[in-house]
Amino acid sequence: MLDHSCLVYYFDFGEESQETRILYQVKRTIGAVKMNSLLLLALTSLCVADPYERSYSDVEHHRTIYISENGPRLSVEMEQTKVISHRGGNATLPCKFHREFSSGTANSPKTRIKWTKLTTDYLKEIDVFVAMGNHKKSYGSYHGRVFLQEASDKDASLVITDVTLDDYGKYKCEIIEGLEDDTGVVTLDLQGIVFPYFPRMGRYNLNFQEAQQTCQDQDAVIASFDQLYDAWRGGLDWCNAGWLSDGSVQYPITKPREPCGGKDTVPGVRNYGIRDKEKGRYDVFCFTSNYKGRFYYLIHPTKLTYDEAVQACQKDGSQIAKVGQMFAAWKLMGYDRCDGGWLADGSVRYPISRPRRRCSPDEATVRFVGFPDKKHKLYGVYCFRTYN
Repeated sequence: MLDHSCLVYYFDFGEESQETRILYQVKRTIGAVKMNSLLLLALTSLCVADPYERSYSDVEHHRTIYISENGPRLSVEMEQTKVISHRGGNATLPCKFHREFSSGTANSPKTRIKWTKLTTDYLKEIDVFVAMGNHKKSYGSYHGRVFLQEASDKDASLVITDVTLDDYGKYKCEIIEGLEDDTGVVTLDLQGIVFPYFPRMGRYNLNFQEAQQTCQDQDAVIASFDQLYDAWRGGLDWCNAGWLSDGSVQYPITKPREPCGGKDTVPGVRNYGIRDKEKGRYDVFCFTSNYKGRFYYLIHPTKLTYDEAVQACQKDGSQIAKVGQMFAAWKLMGYDRCDGGWLADGSVRYPISRPRRRCSPDEATVRFVGFPDKKHKLYGVYCFRTYN
């Protein structure tokens, strides 16, 4: 009888005077021997045709044949696991592939190159670019902004032009040649700044969808955990929990204290976990990067109400600036001004890069005055002029 751990096949070849038999042992355990589908089909057919069974003791002379795959072996190589760019810049995501041919193997079929962007939960992929021969196609917001570098016939690197805040994330390069395929993943990171935000109505008033829209309204996007973590390592300390792009709610603490998780706890990013996106109400952490334009404090002979501030910027050929634009100017360009000014969301803030008496004596930061009465309180104004 057969050993139940394997299937055994015997075949007679050549002269009967010296019985030559080949013992095939194919383990039933999946993955024990890697073979292609044609070989598996052939063995299955032979199993049906075999008219008898024999035990190992019936075979005096046998050889064990080890089966290996022939043909081209395809591999993808990512020279970098992370590429850093900024909004408005260009980025090249590296991806090269190699083939190893065994002797007698015909030329490979046409190569299909596919780039996709991975979502935060890895359950969905967003199509970015596909190429096969002379046929090339870009998708969605990437249309007209992406192309292959093609420095050689083995180069599948993707060039992204005019990088946007939404381009941040992980990208997968997939190379397909016939039945062969391989993939690699690279992260596109952006230079920028994370800032906490809450609206005029007060803290802990935003569900997830409102948080996303709020960041967009301030020339930003909702931050990822990695971006918040990097900000925490850079010194960000904020004792109010906010939404992140993966649907979790967290907050960064560099100086542990009683109202913020306890004074005896270690510094870190505190995690509330994944929250109900409809019912959960929190602040939000936004992320912004470089911009194409000019951020400035408008020199005006008088202080202004909010409506007067909006009109003054428009009269100067600009728009009233947004919170994200102030944070970007402060962090990325070192903008410094000790004058509170209106911003588009109705808040009054001012950026300090050089701490000094009466102007944030202890730290470089964007100072928050509050959400004053728009009709009666008078302040200066910060404007923003877009460059084409």
